[in-house]
Amino acid sequence: MNRIKQLFEKKQKDILSIYFTAGFPNLNDTCNVIRELEANGIDLIEIGIPFSDPMADGPTIQDSGTIALNNGMTLKLLFEQLKDIRQDVSIPLIMMGYLNPIMQYGFDNFCKSCKEVGVDGAIIPDLPFNDYINEYKPIADKYDIKVVMLITPETSDERIRLIDEHTDGFIYMVSSASTTGAQKSFDEKKQEYFRRINGMNLRNPRLIGFGISNKATLEAAQANANGAIIGSKFITLLKESAGIGNAVKALKESLSN
Repeated sequence: MNRIKQLFEKKQKDILSIYFTAGFPNLNDTCNVIRELEANGIDLIEIGIPFSDPMADGPTIQDSGTIALNNGMTLKLLFEQLKDIRQDVSIPLIMMGYLNPIMQYGFDNFCKSCKEVGVDGAIIPDLPFNDYINEYKPIADKYDIKVVMLITPETSDERIRLIDEHTDGFIYMVSSASTTGAQKSFDEKKQEYFRRINGMNLRNPRLIGFGISNKATLEAAQANANGAIIGSKFITLLKESAGIGNAVKALKESLSN
């Protein structure tokens, strides 16, 4: 069974997923970041594929992508770095990136490489849902790669139900329609959005991302979904901390205070 499915069958609440950019802060940090996160109890990891035009990303993740690209990170190199990761890492791994570099690599090749190295899913923010259904889903299904779709406060109930019907990993609930970035709290408008989605009784589990950076936002996300996704906060700590281990330790401290 796909590791994403296994995770949500085993654990229904308080799931914590961490996003980081491959090749940041240093080119060969990717696998060390993954191992350190798993050792500290993280449930799920999203590995960011750096891209030169990341339209949904805030300045923190954009900056990490630029550094990673300047370091020499490519999708081909990323798969090479991950080829032995399953020797000692067991939690689900997801690739997150824009369609352009994936299409340059070839979508079938991408899914095949994911399967070979033990990546369980993909999040492609600029992949249109209709294109996913008509062109990409059969390929992803062939390799048992779960393609995770994003919803926002502006996504219609009809579209949300379509996504729920045609995907089976989890649904990524974007907390706002803006770009990524840390926030101190979720306002009433976001809370109402969380409650509305809760009331739809969707089949798929949900994780809330964008803006989660402290105990308050983490608890709000976990109270309204199966768990939370943290990206920008961890990227900042990777940049500011002396070493990966210290960055993970600082992240855990920031989420408990």
